[in-house]
Amino acid sequence: MNDHDLQRDIETTLAAAEPQVEVLLVERAGGVVRLTIDHPDGVTLGLCERVTHALPEVREEHALEVSSPGRERPLTKPDHFRRFVGRRARVRTREARDGHRSFTGELVGASEREVTIAADTGVIAIPYDDIHRSNLVEE
Repeated sequence: MNDHDLQRDIETTLAAAEPQVEVLLVERAGGVVRLTIDHPDGVTLGLCERVTHALPEVREEHALEVSSPGRERPLTKPDHFRRFVGRRARVRTREARDGHRSFTGELVGASEREVTIAADTGVIAIPYDDIHRSNLVEE
């Protein structure tokens, strides 16, 4: 199962068990699945425990780490980018664009297909499919 399918399965399971939990990022490293979540009331240790117990199928095959987004919140979906237009972010691309793979600056736009960032090197539009990782950056 690829990471996208794993994230979809986790989101489906949590939609029933913890409907207010938003899955921000699912990453696999070795035998560990790292799950970054958010909640309108914040992420507590108790919420992380409930999410862990709601995912027995994942725990059968992997070690599971559940955490809050922290200050450098991951941005993985168009809605995330739209919500934080006006904030500073770092966007890393899969392939080099104009000789760079990392762009840091103000999020100035987010459509269904791409995010636009005012980086030091100029304003650049990056299709979501080209993004390897992205997160907010402390001001």
